[in-house]
Amino acid sequence: MYYSRLQVICDPDFSELIMAEIAEAGFDTFMETEKGFEAYVEMEKYDKEYLQAIKDKYTLQTPVVFFQDRIQKQNWNEEWEKNYEPIIVDDRCLIRADFHKIEKKYPYELIITPKMSFGTGHHQTTYLMIKSQLDINHQNKRVMDAGCGTAILSVMASKLGAREVEAFDIDEWSVSNGQENIDVNGCTNIHQQQGKLSNFSFEGTFDIILANINKNVLLDEIRLYQHYMAPESLLLLSGFYTNDIDDLLLEAGRYNLAEVRRDEREQWAALLLKKLS
Repeated sequence: MYYSRLQVICDPDFSELIMAEIAEAGFDTFMETEKGFEAYVEMEKYDKEYLQAIKDKYTLQTPVVFFQDRIQKQNWNEEWEKNYEPIIVDDRCLIRADFHKIEKKYPYELIITPKMSFGTGHHQTTYLMIKSQLDINHQNKRVMDAGCGTAILSVMASKLGAREVEAFDIDEWSVSNGQENIDVNGCTNIHQQQGKLSNFSFEGTFDIILANINKNVLLDEIRLYQHYMAPESLLLLSGFYTNDIDDLLLEAGRYNLAEVRRDEREQWAALLLKKLS
């Protein structure tokens, strides 16, 4: 049996969005690469016109390359597992898949086995978010995880002692994958649902809000996050470059959100903000 392989080279900010739309075209297996991702589907079992429309759409927004060829069927899980290594964050947290062997104990261990969802710890922004979470007091806190992906940040919050976590993502497969990761980590205090923040109406405020998305979404949603923040509540952001920090701080300042600290890793950045009284 042969498969169509689509290799996509794109800006990391657009990778998840393009992947989601390509899934709608019929592709059902995905693998992240250094420059983007690869997508697979049985030969001819995808919508060619829709795929071309996706390419045309994103070519107008960002440099993107689609390259298609034909390959023989493989054991995708086996190939993926060969290239999926555990991640150690700040020598305090081990992020591994369920098939990895444990060689050393760490204070925290997260079992995250992604499907097509974003958030494995391998991306710089996820690493930065986990690293920052390790330095935030989560004990008995109410936490929101906006755009939760694999639910890795929700799981981290739960293991750090959060009282409850409200998590959500717009992608159906992210919610499905996230729930699997929540269950395998034994986190019973995480409530996950599909949608975006504007779809929901939560009661009360949150002590900590986590959002690892992209710059444009963050700029649009900071006003929504602050609605659920009381004085001293924290907002942890990533998904953007260091040269985007000023734009985000300017928007945050409109809602009385002040910088607590920042961190960066290979030009990617994370910001911790606090709501002032």
